[in-house]
Amino acid sequence: MTKGIEGKVVLITGGSSGIGAETARLLAERGAKVAIAARRKDRLDEVVADIAANGGTARSYALDVTDKSAVQSVVAAIIADFGRLDVLINNAGIGISGPVEVQDMAATMLAFDTNVFGCHRMARAVLPGMRAKGAGQIFQISSQLGRVIVPHGGHYSATKFALEAMGQQLAYELVPHNIDVTIIEPGGYPTEVWVNRNIYTGALKNRAEDIHTSGYPEVVANMGTEDGSGRSADPMDVPRAIAGTMALAPGTRPLRVPVSGGAIPQAFPEPCCITKKSKWAPGRASAATRSRPMRCATSPRSSTPSPSTSATRRRRRRISGAYPPADGIPAP
Repeated sequence: MTKGIEGKVVLITGGSSGIGAETARLLAERGAKVAIAARRKDRLDEVVADIAANGGTARSYALDVTDKSAVQSVVAAIIADFGRLDVLINNAGIGISGPVEVQDMAATMLAFDTNVFGCHRMARAVLPGMRAKGAGQIFQISSQLGRVIVPHGGHYSATKFALEAMGQQLAYELVPHNIDVTIIEPGGYPTEVWVNRNIYTGALKNRAEDIHTSGYPEVVANMGTEDGSGRSADPMDVPRAIAGTMALAPGTRPLRVPVSGGAIPQAFPEPCCITKKSKWAPGRASAATRSRPMRCATSPRSSTPSPSTSATRRRRRRISGAYPPADGIPAP
């Protein structure tokens, strides 16, 4: 499948490994011209070499998405090298595990600066050019933890919830400019993200203060030891979902695409209740409250303003629903 992909100039952040690198390889294989950016230039160059060896077109750019001037310089360099930029895939992100109380301000700022502010910097850098040519596409690589939370996950869900909100708002605001926004929501996959998460989490654990860690001894003891390598899910699910969405006609692309690492896609947040919460902290919930349901946020169905054109109507209808059918994405 090359329709909607061939000839497109695509920028992928976090492109040196994992899902970012595999997305670059797949899109280049299908005819896209790929610009990959990340902090590890040597790893980027390896991906570029692989793509070139298979007849694809790619260039690498050293980039830290927390650096505003670097973001602007890299986007300008890509446009100079390729002549334009059609698609941004905001893939760069980090995770730092542990109880929220244990997250110090350094960890908190790093998580938000990378996962939220970094995506915002990238969007601001590419949007003037996309608006000028009246077309474009942005992918926000979120997570299913951008719709639900798990205890002791640090601020990861908080950053992904913020990214989801930013993506949905952008989707509405960019309708008049014919720019599509799609939020990709992967489940857990066996990629290098686990290694990097443990590095950041281990550093936090080593500097954390006893006054904050003492309430969670078992959790803190295991911080920095997460292992996702045994997961059987295929990480190529995510690049295929991105490619399938790119192949759709502009204005018809879904706002959200859940990509499950299991047999059943997690299409909606699971209801939360005191019973489940008590399993996370045995003995904490009283018998009187164990069966009382808790109110949980679910995906709102937005009401949309009256459209002025049929194209606007189609685009607004596309983004008004919280989740599209998972089978609405064509098979690669």
